[in-house]
Amino acid sequence: MQISETKNDGLARAYAVTIPASEISARISAEVKRIAPQVRMPGFRPGKVPANLVKKMHGESIHAETLNTVVRESVDKVMQEKKLRPAMQPSVSLGEDYEEGKDAEVTVELEILPEIKAPSIDGLKLEKLTVPVSDEEVMEAVERIAGQQKSFKAAAKTKKAADGDQLIIDFVGKLDGVEFEGGKGEDTALEIGSGRFIPGFEEQLIGTKAGEEKTITVSFPADYPAENLKGKDATFDITVKEVKVATETTIDDEFATNLGLESLDQLKGLLRGQLEQETAGLTRTQMKRSLLDQLAAGHDFAVPPSMVEAEFQQIWAQLQQEAAREEDPESAMKEIEAEKDDYKRIAERRVRLGLLLSEIGQSNGVEVSNQEMQMLVAQASQQYRPEERERFMQYIQSEPMAAAQLRAPLYEDKVVDFLFDKAEVTEREVTKEELQAAIEAEEGEVAEAKPAAKKAPAKKPAAKKATEAKADDAKAKDAAPAEEAKPAKKAAAKKAPAKKADADVAETEAAPAKKAPAKKAAAKKPAAKAE
Repeated sequence: MQISETKNDGLARAYAVTIPASEISARISAEVKRIAPQVRMPGFRPGKVPANLVKKMHGESIHAETLNTVVRESVDKVMQEKKLRPAMQPSVSLGEDYEEGKDAEVTVELEILPEIKAPSIDGLKLEKLTVPVSDEEVMEAVERIAGQQKSFKAAAKTKKAADGDQLIIDFVGKLDGVEFEGGKGEDTALEIGSGRFIPGFEEQLIGTKAGEEKTITVSFPADYPAENLKGKDATFDITVKEVKVATETTIDDEFATNLGLESLDQLKGLLRGQLEQETAGLTRTQMKRSLLDQLAAGHDFAVPPSMVEAEFQQIWAQLQQEAAREEDPESAMKEIEAEKDDYKRIAERRVRLGLLLSEIGQSNGVEVSNQEMQMLVAQASQQYRPEERERFMQYIQSEPMAAAQLRAPLYEDKVVDFLFDKAEVTEREVTKEELQAAIEAEEGEVAEAKPAAKKAPAKKPAAKKATEAKADDAKAKDAAPAEEAKPAKKAAAKKAPAKKADADVAETEAAPAKKAPAKKAAAKKPAAKAE
């Protein structure tokens, strides 16, 4: 096998590999000999079919498989001999004039990861903004829960229903005087003002009393899930069976025990922990942004264009989805098109920070353990239907790139935590509003740092701010390439199993939330408010 370099331009490399016909032929003969004992053919005893007949029967498939194997091995050899770290999957092509019996001329093209000088992690200084949780905030959280535990008691029969009261009603819905399917309910509890029923339904019951019958007219929303009811006017014959009034919830130990806890103090402790966890997440975000700003300011090196393009395409897809949701999609698209170069710079920054974090992690022995990886795979498999989970796990085990992408977020977090431990950290107590303002100020600095500064449009797509913020988060997968880049193995013959429907799977951060498809059962409750 002969390997010659045909391109060496920046991070771009190309190689011509010649695989002798004799080597391919020898591999084919060895494969024929290997499978011959397993071949069955009329007129021959098992295992006694001549090699020439085996080759005649299966030669084409054996040749194709053998050729794939030697080409894959040749790519591995290029990576090993030249000590290359590919940034993305190499492009491999076989000469168009190849035919069996001739030397195979293979072209391998790739971009390599840059050589990054081990970054100095000495002298890092970070300010940690902390937000203490007050007793007042805890009590407000308790009161919110109490408000959700609203209970009702029967009112006098002369009581007229008002906003906030609960009615027990029977109802029958009709279109043009004909009862429609799913439009009937008995002993239905309805809180006036809750917004559970379609617009206009609850309001028309204000002032009714127990035992009263009333017919109301309402219009179903144009986007109502049931096709036969969309935009239609309907009447509802209603019988008010009882009027109930809300009772005030007493916040005490009994209230907490009704929630399954031992005491009110235990409830307060749990809520305090939740509030502290929320503010701790904001504090981490603020510290991480500051850390990455310091790293980005001290390092500037070339990054593989293919990685930047892949990152940009993810950003761009998100922006387009967000623009499509704006009131004026066409104007929103024009605005992001005008800033396309800025987003490409954001993508480049994210890739550079990812490579930098990876280099720091490798230089300092940061690793994701096998046990941690198993937990990640188990968690990720929950996004798939039960019958697909085993297949997903096998896919991750067989595809290094897929495993690297799954591992990357945790790896990045571990590198960031390592740097937090090494940095000189000073703490300062602030309010939650001040912490949020600090985070937003850092987001603004990212935007201002863009070379092509321009006047901000009157209205930006919602995705822009989030994208600028994530520029400093060095999206997790960017931390993986230097750690995981290895010679490409056999191209995946199988794909990861399809995930469950959007309605069943929590959306990822980068993907705008999709509305769950309307369920057929929704038509059975036409009075329910459309989401």
